[in-house]
Amino acid sequence: MTGVVTVAQLTGFDEIIDVRTPTEFREDHIPGAVNLPVLYDEERARVGTLYKQVSPFEARKVGAALISRNIAHHIEHHLMDRPRDWRPLVYCWRGGKRSGALSHILSEIGWKVSRLEGGYKAYRRRVIEELATLPARFHFHIVCGPTGSGKSRLLAALARRGAQVLDLEALAAHRGSVLGSLPDAPQPSQKWFESQVWHALGHFDPARPVFVEGESKKIGNLRVPEALIQRMWTTGLCIRLHVDAQQRVALLKEEYRHFLEQPATLLSRLDALTALHGAERIQLWRDLATAGRWDELVRDLLEKHYDPSYTRSMARHYPQLESGPLLELRDTSQAAYDLLANELMPDLAEKLHAK
Repeated sequence: MTGVVTVAQLTGFDEIIDVRTPTEFREDHIPGAVNLPVLYDEERARVGTLYKQVSPFEARKVGAALISRNIAHHIEHHLMDRPRDWRPLVYCWRGGKRSGALSHILSEIGWKVSRLEGGYKAYRRRVIEELATLPARFHFHIVCGPTGSGKSRLLAALARRGAQVLDLEALAAHRGSVLGSLPDAPQPSQKWFESQVWHALGHFDPARPVFVEGESKKIGNLRVPEALIQRMWTTGLCIRLHVDAQQRVALLKEEYRHFLEQPATLLSRLDALTALHGAERIQLWRDLATAGRWDELVRDLLEKHYDPSYTRSMARHYPQLESGPLLELRDTSQAAYDLLANELMPDLAEKLHAK
């Protein structure tokens, strides 16, 4: 038996199956969905070409053969172990023929299958609509501090203790600066980034604070949803971290170790700062990197680039910054951030201690 559900009814299924092509799936999908394409990229292109250049009838014949073969493969290799009471939700681009084909076969087997009305397009509309309204439901605690103060480490420590944490840089696969791209981890698409933000916000409790790092409008090439960044800028409680310069240098050398191991990558990135700092200073930084004088390089980058840029950005976007509590860390060890997380969550810390 096959039923139809709306985007508001996405929960309660044993599995969500996206039958679109791998390329469509990589760009964006419902969080938690698995990709079982009924047509792969090249197959969909082939059927589309036949539809336009030959006839819809010829395209449907070829498409039917390809879809049948792919569905058989998915049943044999991915779904054969599903129990009789398994309840999947299936969707495609618009909730039409691709999802209908798989839904029909699974239903004939005896599973209670649901198909998403409107498909991915309906889901995407829901994400856009709710990202415009969801942020207003939450109180954000903004973790602030200059580059190298360990903001991401504090967020991770808070998350381990059960706090509600929205780690935008982790979702964006980027540390938010010209040198912030991660090795072997390209940024996701804008749509998938937004889906992850939507999914996280949708699972938070509005009665509890959400901890998030202070950001500007963009993280690498990705834009933070407008309603979210405005809510952070205008109403967030800023928590300021202070770490001495020597500790910041040590932390950055640890977190950006890939640059120390592959200096050529760093040299190419430094060129992007030429317009801001001039060829002479860029050459100085290149010379320090080539000579392996990492402490000097990191300290100079902080003093000449990162700290002034951060100060300007925070003053422009977070007028409430100076009114927030200032928290000093003696070191950047995990234990130090764990301790600080406990201090920020006294109620939870007491419960953990009681156990």
